[in-house]
Amino acid sequence: MVRGSCLCGTVAFEAEAPFELMHHCHCSRCRKAHGSPFATYAGVAEDRFRWTSGRDSVARHESIPAFFRCFCGRCGSVVPGAPADGKVFIPVGLLDEDPGARPLAHIFYASRAPWYEAHDSLPRFDAYPEGFDAAVVPDRPPLDPPGGLRGSCLCGGVTYVVDGAALRAWSCHCSRCRKARSAAHASNLFTTADGVRFTRGEDLVVEYKVPEARYFRHRFCRACGSSMPRIDRERNLAVVPMGSLDDDPGAAKPNRNILVSSKAPWYQITADLPQDAELPPSA
Repeated sequence: MVRGSCLCGTVAFEAEAPFELMHHCHCSRCRKAHGSPFATYAGVAEDRFRWTSGRDSVARHESIPAFFRCFCGRCGSVVPGAPADGKVFIPVGLLDEDPGARPLAHIFYASRAPWYEAHDSLPRFDAYPEGFDAAVVPDRPPLDPPGGLRGSCLCGGVTYVVDGAALRAWSCHCSRCRKARSAAHASNLFTTADGVRFTRGEDLVVEYKVPEARYFRHRFCRACGSSMPRIDRERNLAVVPMGSLDDDPGAAKPNRNILVSSKAPWYQITADLPQDAELPPSA
């Protein structure tokens, strides 16, 4: 039995192997919902999945007609949705143990973030793999006019512009980032606290702080659960979840993997970038 839970621990579940159809999805809606370069999901038979707490705390957003993305209303973690074809698809970043399964492919790779490139040998499909009979929904264009580095949530209720220069861009593999993003890791762009300007819906952004953490907070849109920029005035930083970006950040691509000692056992780092077991001294 493999256990999983959201960042705050309110929503929890158990699933029994085997896990099937594990994949990395690069569609724009998964990137928006998770705030990460891709989402990783695995299917498990409906009768092998059980909620153990917090099911009443699950919020839903209808991202396309009749398809609901679910998230914890308290902390914003993406959580499993309703069964489809007898399977529950689990965001693997929520798991507390090794599921035993490993990703089989990249899907919707043609829609990947312009700042991300896979370096593994997994098969890559532009959309769904052959044999999946499902419609491909076009990407939503940016809501703000051109000018600056734009970003938005999945539902479009929150939009922002990054006006400040990028200080760094890192991918973090700590368990808190994996839980908050329900993904293999978080990829964040850092700028100054005044370097992010919300242009729509800042009142929709809510925040969950991990009680025992000094700094760690997850900010998300309360309507759709998407990770949103976090302003840290104490350290004069803004932390931007790169999966929420609408534009190419250019040279500001992730160039370091941090806290890899906490890396998910099912994810392999293949990019030839510096790796820090813990936080680097400059963090």
